[in-house]
Amino acid sequence: MRWRWLIGILAAALVIVLGYILHLGQTDGDGHFRIGATYMTMNNPFYSVIDEELRLKIESRGDILLTRDPALDQEKQNQQVHELLQEGIDVLVINPVDYQQVHTALSEAKEAGVPVVVVDSQVNDTDLIACTIASDNYGAGVLCAQHLMQTRDSAHIVLLEHPTAQSAVDRIRGFCDTIAHHPAYQIVDRANSEGQLEIAMPELSALLDAGEPIDTVMALNDPSAMGAMAALEEHGLLEHTLVYGVDGAPEAKSMIAEGSLTGTVAQFPIKIGQTTAQTIYQILSGKSYPSEITIPVEFITSENLDQFDMDGWQ
Repeated sequence: MRWRWLIGILAAALVIVLGYILHLGQTDGDGHFRIGATYMTMNNPFYSVIDEELRLKIESRGDILLTRDPALDQEKQNQQVHELLQEGIDVLVINPVDYQQVHTALSEAKEAGVPVVVVDSQVNDTDLIACTIASDNYGAGVLCAQHLMQTRDSAHIVLLEHPTAQSAVDRIRGFCDTIAHHPAYQIVDRANSEGQLEIAMPELSALLDAGEPIDTVMALNDPSAMGAMAALEEHGLLEHTLVYGVDGAPEAKSMIAEGSLTGTVAQFPIKIGQTTAQTIYQILSGKSYPSEITIPVEFITSENLDQFDMDGWQ
């Protein structure tokens, strides 16, 4: 019977040693996981909120978050991913600048055996990633279109887009699909704002200077909507133009309260950050996790504004 007892002790010891070796393979050598994150731009407060929530959850466990800002440059983001992989990260969190050109970074992460969590967007190469966590972006566009159709019998619409961001593409597609069979709602022009206020303003100004008959602006996000409102105000047209955004930023809610912004679709970056952190640790612990998580959105207008925190994000 003694030999059985001895074998049992040896087997238990072997399990402990193997577990320790595997754990070292997943951490920085000091028992800490290293998570890399890169978002298309930190110029948008939306991503700062996601990153802050992610950092809070990760650092509360004693682990490390390494955040990078490619400033809307996909080549730079690919290089950042390369550098993060060289630093020995265990999981990569990425919001791609270009959902197609990010393939290089995703392939390198896959080859390195590092799981990838995509946030606030989608990518073409889903076989290269572990999980996608994003708002219901298509639904956000639908909500804006439905409100427009309930508010006006017709419209001359300008779309402010960001064609390389899948989340933005989905929002505009949801809007366009909803009005598609209603000829009274006409898209008279569209412009690429890259989701930036400082680009949206001159782009819309140029269209207004050209004499486009605009009475509605559908912007892919709140910064673009802010730029649109600045251009419309400069031309004396803001009072008569409906402007829609997506994000639910504190500034957007203030603009709704003032009567300048018609509505915004609230995303929930705090929840996205929390869900991302939860998924990361499910991956690292070997637990099962969904390959796709969709975070619901809510439409904000003056009618339900009092249900939202005016000073912060959802």
